[in-house]
Amino acid sequence: MSARTPSADRLGRLLNLVPYLLARPGILISEAAADLDVTDKQLREDLELLWVCGLPGYGPGDLIDMAIDGDHVTISHDAGMDKPLRLNPDEALALVVALRMLAETPGIGTRDAIERALAKIENAAGDLADAPVAVKLPANQERLAKVRAAVASGNALRLTYYTPSRDETTDRVVDPMRMLMVGGFNYLEAWCRRAEATRLFRIDRIDAFSELDEPSAPPVGAVPHDVTGGVFHPGPELPLVTLRVGRGGRWITEYYPVEQVVREGPEWLVTMRVTDLGWAQRFLAGQGRDVTVVGPPELLERIRAQAATALGQYAAPHGLAADRPAAG
Repeated sequence: MSARTPSADRLGRLLNLVPYLLARPGILISEAAADLDVTDKQLREDLELLWVCGLPGYGPGDLIDMAIDGDHVTISHDAGMDKPLRLNPDEALALVVALRMLAETPGIGTRDAIERALAKIENAAGDLADAPVAVKLPANQERLAKVRAAVASGNALRLTYYTPSRDETTDRVVDPMRMLMVGGFNYLEAWCRRAEATRLFRIDRIDAFSELDEPSAPPVGAVPHDVTGGVFHPGPELPLVTLRVGRGGRWITEYYPVEQVVREGPEWLVTMRVTDLGWAQRFLAGQGRDVTVVGPPELLERIRAQAATALGQYAAPHGLAADRPAAG
């Protein structure tokens, strides 16, 4: 068994430190250090690090706050870290299942690290890890293997492909160029004869495909994508969307590429490029009160029309019973 590193020990201590201090307001630093088996100096360094820890936003009300009065310390704002670092049975099982699924995902390059983490969690979970839960991804593996074999054959392919940004399924003929993995997803890069451009097709969005009796022949202008920064590279030709987001919607700035974030008190004004306004409409319609669309006007009008249609459905009579005369 490998020895724990000082950084790992410190991380575990920091995750437990806030709930420990919350339960002991005004505790002596020397007493807390003795309980945690560290020196007073180390504990004070841990407290200084906690000053700059907290939730995304990292402004007032987001960071952990505390009061140090001489040799006494009290947590005044916990930033949500109010529970000890312990997994309940449901959380432990969910983590085991997630790691097993990740280990079964084709093309993952960090399988050794995943298996080591899974072994540790299963050891800590005890009998719970023996629950009758098996995770297999045979469909993904089979599809990936078949696409790879088709690409290796050197022939052109006919694809039935789903495009979520437009919520449509299309048939197209492509000339395969290579297989690659980006951001945990497997892609087929090919020259699309319909679009007359190089395209990336996510394997799990290929509904069906067949080999053609003609060789794959990408034209000279079929240049591979630069995927070092990810698949999506927003450019000025794409629609620009402006959103006003509250705390519950700030995750958007971490999950999607954004061009600008302007903080206006508790709300942020966010601008981002999208591939298609139809995708933006479907995405934003389900975000709730934490996200408000500011522009462009076309997107606002789309969402207003969608909302009006939905309200109209609620107002309309349902079923034949509404048309029947009342019994007299």
